[in-house]
Amino acid sequence: MSLPEVDVAGAARTRHPLRWVASIVLLVLAAQLVSLLVTNTNFQWDVVGRYVNAQIIGQGIFTTLLLTVIAMAVGVVLGVLLAIGRLSENPVARGACGLYVWFFRGTPVLVQLVLWYNLSYLLPEISFGIPFGPEFLSADTNVLITPLLAAILGLGLNEGAYMAEIIRGGLMSVDPGQTEAASALGMSNARTFRRIVLPQAMRFIIPPTGSQVISMLKATSLVSVIALADLLYTVQSIYNRTFQTIPLLIVACVWYLVITSVLYVGQSFIERHYARGATRNAPQSFWSFAAFRRRRPSEVTS
Repeated sequence: MSLPEVDVAGAARTRHPLRWVASIVLLVLAAQLVSLLVTNTNFQWDVVGRYVNAQIIGQGIFTTLLLTVIAMAVGVVLGVLLAIGRLSENPVARGACGLYVWFFRGTPVLVQLVLWYNLSYLLPEISFGIPFGPEFLSADTNVLITPLLAAILGLGLNEGAYMAEIIRGGLMSVDPGQTEAASALGMSNARTFRRIVLPQAMRFIIPPTGSQVISMLKATSLVSVIALADLLYTVQSIYNRTFQTIPLLIVACVWYLVITSVLYVGQSFIERHYARGATRNAPQSFWSFAAFRRRRPSEVTS
């Protein structure tokens, strides 16, 4: 059976009129947005410029970054322990870890923050000692649970539940046959985990962990409800006195965007490092994303 001849002399590129229509609509909307930002004096850009580098704003940024780092560290450590517990053959440990993940993922983090901040209502005094036995140390809950500690507990314990599922999913993504092969070669369980399982699992753990760091940075704004002087609370304390609400909120948005952009750059470099030689579709870098470049398949490195 012979194939019909195809005449390519009059071939032409496929036209996409809807793309042009969509582009024109987006450009018109963008022009309107720019006009609104420039001509609307209610934005008070002079106020934004005056406060964006203010020292008090810098103190709020420092508190936000400190809280992000500590809460993520607590979340990662708890996530590792919970992931190991959920993969354990011990039904009690597996059930307890599953219950922890169920509770902290099922309740809003704002509720948890308020609960920890008002822990003295349930426990006026916190004591340490042998269960049902003598106490070795006790402290007043109102003195012990400061706004910073309540924020760390609320954000860190909540993050631990999410990191547990991320780490568990990464560990389960490694083919069990590789651990069996390592065992057959006489490698110990610890060495197998460190040299075989973990490097491969990191490709699946790092990307969502980077997203969790960015989410944690934004979630720190919730601690303003417990009077912790983070970036948002600092901004609120200023506009409550000056009544310049919109300009001060713009200052907060600017700094959140700056910090998340820096985190996004770091995340893209780490993702590309762990994705080397593993996939043809390398993660898109931040610069490609910022330049609106299309994602292109990359060569597999040997």
